[in-house]
Parts: sequence; structure tokens; C-alpha cells
Amino acid sequence: MIHPDLPFLTQTPDAKAILGVRPSELEGFCKCLPDNQGAYVLGTGFRAAAGELRLLPAPHGVGAAVIGLGEDRSHHCFGKLARSLPEGAWRFEPGDFDMDSAILGFCLGAYAFTQFKPAARPPASLVVGEGHESVLAQAAAIFAGRDLINAPANVLGPTELADAAAALATRFGAQFQRIEGAALAAAYPTVAAVGAGSDRPPVVVRIDWAGSRAAPDAALVCLCGKGVVFDSGGYDLKPSSGMLRMKKDMGGAASMLALAQMLMASDAPIRLVLMLGCVENSVSGHAMRPLDIIRTRRGLTVEIGNTDAEGRLVLCDLLAEASDLQPALLVDCATLTGAARVALGPDLPALFSNDDGWAEAVLRAGGEAHDPAWRLPLWGGYAAWLESPVADLNNVSGKSHAGAVTAALFLQRFVKAGTPWMHIDTYAWNDTSRPARPEGGEVMAMRALARAIVQRLASTPQTDPAAHLAST
Repeated sequence: MIHPDLPFLTQTPDAKAILGVRPSELEGFCKCLPDNQGAYVLGTGFRAAAGELRLLPAPHGVGAAVIGLGEDRSHHCFGKLARSLPEGAWRFEPGDFDMDSAILGFCLGAYAFTQFKPAARPPASLVVGEGHESVLAQAAAIFAGRDLINAPANVLGPTELADAAAALATRFGAQFQRIEGAALAAAYPTVAAVGAGSDRPPVVVRIDWAGSRAAPDAALVCLCGKGVVFDSGGYDLKPSSGMLRMKKDMGGAASMLALAQMLMASDAPIRLVLMLGCVENSVSGHAMRPLDIIRTRRGLTVEIGNTDAEGRLVLCDLLAEASDLQPALLVDCATLTGAARVALGPDLPALFSNDDGWAEAVLRAGGEAHDPAWRLPLWGGYAAWLESPVADLNNVSGKSHAGAVTAALFLQRFVKAGTPWMHIDTYAWNDTSRPARPEGGEVMAMRALARAIVQRLASTPQTDPAAHLAST
């Protein structure tokens, strides 16, 4: 099977075998290997630990590879293969592991951002048989999201991020809208305020798509993403150390694009709306200032307590519009707060939701797919921390605690009552390289979301969110 976005896949019939073995099976496994290869494997000290690799000799070089599985049932133990195996074509032999997990781990480990510098060596090639289209589509979507996050801000501005959304819409035959200039300022005043300081004007994009099997009343899923291509902090300027990775501040938009790509590639029987706020937060004579007051699309007024809390401003107008569509599910994703990283670290996106059924479905799917998130509370007792004496609310809390919670509570004010909603506060980055997770941009929890959405909505057309809430 060949995939246009995964160039290391091949169809050659001469691929070498990759054999997976667990520690409890190692002795019997080695006895079944031909030509004393089993003795060789044991003699090298191989213990079948997760990710442990041995190459089996053959008369003319390497004949096969043995990968230890340990007790790991995730895709991660296959994540070093693409960069560790000798160049050439390889295939997985069936074993005590899930084939889709093996393929996913191989693919995610093969990724490298090569737009400006080639990889030290190309990955090994992989032969994939029929029946694995879904996992390949997931890998391709993650590759696309990683590429966007890794792109430097001088190359990926608001226009270029919008262009990436347009290309995705064209690829899947979806409707596409690009809102700019005066129309954007009128419809999305908070996005306009965030982008006012940059010479690169903001863009809002919207994609409308329906699966080929989606009835007119099929469940509507709305996705909103924070696409801040670079965040200086505005007048509340970040220190230089805080700006070093701010090209990744559009990681929420990249994640929502990846999720949309997964759903469209699977032809999910749903209706889908994707909205991105593509913008740069810069400093200039036109930039928003501390204590400015902005009237939002919802009509609420917001006092700017901190210009570096711009992501919630980008999202609030998008959430207002999306929730007015009465979706069966509304999801937003953003690299929103450092507080979420303090609480959960870089690997666990924070999940907030007003719907226990949806939250539990995503957490369960994340466990099944080894793509986790962790739920934090929408603690209403902190809502008063966002009060302002001169506006309906402030964009930041006056307290130093629970920054991720108060950010989510701010967003909730713009979600129409009765709308099932989830907010994902993601880091969107791997600080170091690990199996299947190379250093750099990362798409987190989107496979879990795709799995939960398909499981819950694919067979339950629903246009009334209140009825959906009752069913959960």
C-alpha cells in the first residue's frame, strides 16, 4: 500500500521481516529460528525489552530483525525502527501485537522536518498490506500537523496558515471561506484586536464538509483552533527565553487541522465545521494595549488585563459563532496556558468539558489509542476572578493560581448554553526525541478525539444538542 504523504511506504516483494517477541516467549521463539540465529540472539544479551532491536545475520548480510515488545502494548515500542533499521524495505510479521499500532509507531518514528535541512539518513521503507488505511491516514494527518508547527514564523504567517486550510478543503472537496480586512474586524473583533500590531493581517478561515454517508441531519461537529503563528506577548512582552518556541503557538490550529483531516479521510458520516483564527501577536503603535476594552462578537465587553493572554481572545469569537450553529459537539484546541504545563507536564494535554459523557469518552479513547489527555475542572468558584470593574470580564484573572482553569472559564462564557463543549489546552511540542515522538512539533490527543467522535456520533444523527446531552 502506498500513501502520497508517507513516501517511505513501498510495495516491493523483497522486504525483510520484522519479528516481534515478548520476554515470556523469548526462549521458545529463539528455538524456532533457523541456522543458530536463536543462539546468536540470546548470546548478544537480548532480553526482548520494549524497543530492543537485534538484526539477524544471513549469508549475504542482514536477513531479518527482531524487536522486543516487553509488556508495552502501545505504538511507542516500534517508534525507533524507521531510523534504526538498515535502509531498504521491511515488513511486519504477525505476532503478539496489534498490527495497526506497529505501523503507526514505525510511521511516526520515520517523521523528520526536512524543509530546510535533509535528514541525516532516510528512514527505512515499510511494506503495508491492505486494510490499514485508517492508521495511515492518522499518521499522514499527524505529519501535516507536525510540519505546520515546526515551520518557522517567517515562513508560516497568518496567510500561509490559512492557505494550508484551503489546501485541505480542496483535497477533500469541502467548502472554504477566507475572512479578512473589514469583514473580519466586524465579525471577529477580538481576532482583529490581537492581530492589529502585526504587519501581517489576521485571517479567519472556515471549512464546511459532510461525509458521503452523512444525512442532512447528521451530527454536526465544530472545531475551533488558535492559530497564533508567533506570540511576542504584545505590550506585555515575553522575555527572550519565553519567545524561543513561540512559532508553535499555532499548535491548536495545526491540531484541529489534523483532526479534521483524520475525520475527512475516514469519510466519517458527520457534518463538520472547522474555524481557525490565523494571527500574529506583535508589538507596534497599532497593537492592543493593557486595559483596552474590546466588544466581542457575543456582545460581551472584555478588558485587556494582559496582552499576552491573546489566545483566549482569538478563540472567543470563533466559539461564539460555532456554538450558535447548535453542534452536537464543539471542540477547541490551543496552546493556551503555561499553567496547564505546570500541572500536567508536556505530554498530557489538559481537557476541560461541560459534558461528562464526552469527557469520559475522550479519556477512554485516549487510553485505548495511547494518545492521552487529562481532565481538569471547570471550577465555577473561580469565575469571579475574571470580573472587571469597567467591562463584563477581564481576559485574565487577578489571582496567581489555576491559570488553566480560569482560561477555560473565560472561553466558556462565549459558548452558547446547552452546547456540548470540550477545550484542549495542549503543549504541541516534544522537548526531546523519544520513540515515535521526535523533538519538535507534536499533535496530541487528536487520535483520541477522532476515535471518540466516530464512536459516539457516527451512528447517532442529532441536530438538537439538548437531546444529545439527555442521551449521555
